[in-house]
Amino acid sequence: MPEPVKKTVSAFTKKPKTTEVTAGNTAVFEAETEKSGIKVKWQRAGTEITESEKYVIKTEGNKHSLTINNVGKEDDVTYAVIAGSSKVKFELKVKEPEKSETVTPAEAAPAPAALESPAPPAESSQNTQVSSAETHSEEPLDPIGLFVARPQDGEVTVGGNITFTAKVAGESLLKKPSVKWFKGKWMDLGSKVGKHLQLRDSYDRNTKVYTFEMEIIEANMTFAGGYRCEVSTKDKFDSSNFSLTVNEAPVSGDLDIRAAFRRTTEGHDDGAEFNFSSLLKKRDSFLRPSNRGEGKSESQSDVDVWDILRKAPPTEYEKIAFQYGITDLRGMLKRLKRIKKEEKKSTAFLKKLDPAYQVDKGQKIKLMVEVANPDADVKWLKNGQEIQVSGSKYIFEAVGNKRILTINHCSLADDAAYECVVGDEKSFTELFVKEPPILITHPLEDQMVMVGERVEFECEVSEEGATVKWEKDGIELTREETFKYRFKKDGKKQYLIINESTKEDSGHYTVKTNGGASVAELIVQEKKLEVYQSIADLTVKARDQAVFKCEVSDENVKGIWLKNGKEVIPDERIKISHIGRIHKLTIEDVTPEDEADYSFIPQGFAYNLSAKLQFLEVKIDFVPREEPPKIHLDCLGQSPDTIVVVAGNKLRLDVPVSGDPTPTVIWQKVNKRNDLLRNSDDSMTPSENSSDLNTDNKLLFESEGRVRVEMHEDHCVFIIEGAEKEDEGVYRVILKNPVGEDKADITVKVIDVPDPPEAPTISNIGEDYCTVQWQPPKYDGGQPVLGYILERKKKKSYRWMRLNFDLLKELTYEAKRMIEGVVYEMRIYAVNSIGMSRPSPASQPFMPIAPPSEPTHFTVEDVSDSTVSLKWRPPERIGAGGLDGYMVEYCKDGSTEWIPALPGLTERTSALVKDLVTGDKLYFRIKAVNLAGESAAATIKEPVTVQEILQRPKFWLPRHLRQTLVKKVGETINIVIPFQGKPRPKITWLKDGQTLDSKDVGIRNSSTDTILFIRKAELHHSGAYEVTLQIENMSDKVAITIQIIDKPGPPQNIKLVDVWGFNAALEWSPPQDDGNAQILGYTVQKADKKTMEWYTVFDHYRRTNCIVSDLIMGNDYFFRIFSENLCGLSETAATTKNPAHIQKTGTTYKPPCYKEHDFSEAPKFTHPLVNRSVIAGYNTTLSCAVRGIPKPKIFWFKNKMDLSGDAKYRMFSKQGVLTLEIRKPTPFDGGIYTCKAVNECGEAEIECRLDVRGNQMNPMHNPNTARKRD
Repeated sequence: MPEPVKKTVSAFTKKPKTTEVTAGNTAVFEAETEKSGIKVKWQRAGTEITESEKYVIKTEGNKHSLTINNVGKEDDVTYAVIAGSSKVKFELKVKEPEKSETVTPAEAAPAPAALESPAPPAESSQNTQVSSAETHSEEPLDPIGLFVARPQDGEVTVGGNITFTAKVAGESLLKKPSVKWFKGKWMDLGSKVGKHLQLRDSYDRNTKVYTFEMEIIEANMTFAGGYRCEVSTKDKFDSSNFSLTVNEAPVSGDLDIRAAFRRTTEGHDDGAEFNFSSLLKKRDSFLRPSNRGEGKSESQSDVDVWDILRKAPPTEYEKIAFQYGITDLRGMLKRLKRIKKEEKKSTAFLKKLDPAYQVDKGQKIKLMVEVANPDADVKWLKNGQEIQVSGSKYIFEAVGNKRILTINHCSLADDAAYECVVGDEKSFTELFVKEPPILITHPLEDQMVMVGERVEFECEVSEEGATVKWEKDGIELTREETFKYRFKKDGKKQYLIINESTKEDSGHYTVKTNGGASVAELIVQEKKLEVYQSIADLTVKARDQAVFKCEVSDENVKGIWLKNGKEVIPDERIKISHIGRIHKLTIEDVTPEDEADYSFIPQGFAYNLSAKLQFLEVKIDFVPREEPPKIHLDCLGQSPDTIVVVAGNKLRLDVPVSGDPTPTVIWQKVNKRNDLLRNSDDSMTPSENSSDLNTDNKLLFESEGRVRVEMHEDHCVFIIEGAEKEDEGVYRVILKNPVGEDKADITVKVIDVPDPPEAPTISNIGEDYCTVQWQPPKYDGGQPVLGYILERKKKKSYRWMRLNFDLLKELTYEAKRMIEGVVYEMRIYAVNSIGMSRPSPASQPFMPIAPPSEPTHFTVEDVSDSTVSLKWRPPERIGAGGLDGYMVEYCKDGSTEWIPALPGLTERTSALVKDLVTGDKLYFRIKAVNLAGESAAATIKEPVTVQEILQRPKFWLPRHLRQTLVKKVGETINIVIPFQGKPRPKITWLKDGQTLDSKDVGIRNSSTDTILFIRKAELHHSGAYEVTLQIENMSDKVAITIQIIDKPGPPQNIKLVDVWGFNAALEWSPPQDDGNAQILGYTVQKADKKTMEWYTVFDHYRRTNCIVSDLIMGNDYFFRIFSENLCGLSETAATTKNPAHIQKTGTTYKPPCYKEHDFSEAPKFTHPLVNRSVIAGYNTTLSCAVRGIPKPKIFWFKNKMDLSGDAKYRMFSKQGVLTLEIRKPTPFDGGIYTCKAVNECGEAEIECRLDVRGNQMNPMHNPNTARKRD
């Protein structure tokens, strides 16, 4: 549907802007209002400005201006202009005039930067955006990608705004493309929209160009870097990189250097970032050179304090800080310590954390490092605090060298800085938690209100406390200009409240989230009051009740009652009530003083409903006895009196009667044939039982109930409580006494609201309109139908919105201003003088949709003897109904009958119409079809003749095939050669004059090109290929040369020709197999015979002989040679059979002869055996130490008995320490133990005594006993 017309909420069409003025000059602010004659007020710091010599206020029509003369520093405040309920604030910034004093060269250097003072943020944003737009307009269109204009590199000052713009061509796109903005390689900026970042998009229907903008607000130094814009459609993708440079804000001459070194963050000493080198450059604009001498002023601007601190000893830190004005030395040294650590290669980590991670809210993420020591313990920190194990939130894992921290169910609280600590080393990272898109679960509903009423739009989103944006007709609503709008959040519900609506508030209101939007329409109507039931004149008797009642269309309208022009004051006898739309004035026990003219006046409306109350006096006259009965009605002798009563109201008929004796009263309800319809005594009729009535005073109607009769001396009362339609008819009252009889007929007519009409029917559905038709109600309630009221609602909504306030007289209505693609329902009310009927059943649901526009660029692509190829582009406007397909038709020249060219619809944007008669002249047309029907037809103006067009055959040989095509063995060959020619030519491929083998080479031909395909190239595929194009006697041919190459073989006949000094001469022959390519050179390598490690001596060497120099004398060398072509080095090398010996020269060294020393030594015990006393049942050992060369042989004895073959004893010898182990000794094992060591130089003995004591334990606790029992 077409975009709604945008209306501004503010009363201003032109608003004053923040201005910067030099002191002593004049400042002028201008504003324009929508209408002339509006009173405008100007304020200064919240106080209204009165006109004077300093402040000049002018008004010309709708133009208003404020002039401030002789601006001073005291005028640097906030100003405002007010028109009605709109208020716009702006500022006046006063700067000091430039000083004319002479400055030193060091002070004059930064003067250009000081003169370029930054503009206010708002103006900076506008200027940056305009320059960007101008740059884009001058750029040529991008013929390859999707971009019409790509975002360009930008530059902004700290605190300023900048806008990057990308434009995408939408002419060939079926739907809006998807665009994402990134910072760096991974940070998606879609989740960072907020105070400092805004994303916008728009569409120009004239140029069919989508415009996407990214605005950076109040930039700081961290925003600098590379950015990327990605655009994607269903089958296309494109991206563009650009960068942002953020410059330092210029500094005034009286800036304190200590303020320049404040910390950038608070509470995180280790995480604070400082950039002192850049700040030192700023320092030169305000440090006077006299402090350090004129000779040093020029050189100090290039001083790198970081480099000075790195090289200086710690004792010089304070001196350097004082010399260069560094106030935060402690923070600078911490930063320096971190830099030194970063320069040092980590010994604890094999792999550190990435600089940053990103995860969706509610998902889990794993942070993993690899440590050098598998047994190392790590600590995980979050914002400097150690993470403790708590439930399933954090999971710590150690797998080999890997240490993993798993964070489950990530929330915004997990968006923090994390550290992994191993010993003294740390690994830092930052985790960004991306919020999921906020969806609208319950959309907005249309509303219709009266002027001055409260409006409340309500919607429900998927997350509590979510941030949403409200718009009216495409313009964002804020609280800045007026206090008209109020925004409210209640859990997942979002509210937009307008306390007092006006006609200007009508429009389309939109609530937007990052996951969707919902639109609703607000219609504000002028207040109109309809009187459904007016008050009627009353005639009552004394002591009776008088009730005046009226019904109006608005149940919220209040009013006052007047008696003869004076307001009625309620008391115990007079009651005033207001229930819904009904207003009542009730007077109990009527007296003659109550007879007057009564009026009801609704508040706020020029209405006056009047009626008269007449008091009926009852006169008692003397009547003689034996008076015949008489009914005293004014209508006697005339046509039957008709009494009208509204359904639901009370009917009271007071019938004065007379007669003596008192007559008997009989009430009957008769039909039109005067038949008796209702009688309390079915066995009696007036004619048959007149004699009985003379003596029986029994009333025929009940005295209680909804329909009843009350008898009095001089009158009778007929009452119907809550009149119904069935009570309508002719009522007959009969009086009888012995003297005579009298009767009268009274017609009672019950009127009511009409019956509800039948469900309306919907027809002629368009893009935002439809035609509603209905039939009159079957029963009009006894009163003519005055008109109809129409309501509509969205299918999934429960709120009906009234479409008209003035009654509709006709039975059709064209409903407009609907949203395309939304399902609606309609219902109707009938209205007569009594009131409004119940609503009709809802109509069948319907959706306002419109057919698409006609397809574009409809052309004929190709023609043959029996076919025509057509192509086109999608319609410019598709609408909410989508696109079901295209219908293609043709018509013969001279005929008016259009014939379908394709069976059914086609979804493609091209078609091949087959089975046509050669020679026919045909017109073609195409229509786009969706749910709403067919679009207008796109037609080819001139007829198309179905006949093949002869076209000479010709090859269009690609440039890279005009020279030899070189491929390696095993590679794939795919040669595509386009050509032209009609009818379809015959294609022949030859290789070296021979037909190609179809099993070895694949050939595929089409009507526009031919393809030669070889899956794996071999050497035999090399050669000259020739392809011929033949159409009748016309032909064209091209030749293609293919060269398949492989790695060469090794060189042949390698010889070691000569060896002299430190040199060796080699010769060889070229390889037998050159790999079907020219030999480009050889690689010569040498290897020492001792190590056989090969080193390259020559590479890309072109000769077949060489001299290898710088060999080491005394060593033997082998040589090998590889051959090389375009494919690379040969698989194997040719190696010399015999090594080349580099002889030593000079005197031969003869080593001296020495007598070998004899190290033999007889065994000797260096540590003796020790006497021991042990407990039986526990293993014991005896140990000593011995030395001797050669190693002595050891023997153990007990009481001179050799223990070598006894399994109870085990003997050990390690590094000269001798051990004898006795397994579970018993008292029998006690005695003298001897250790004997023997070698060829001698022998040695040593002995000790072993006492074995019996075990004194309880036998029940003896482990050996317990084991035996088991």
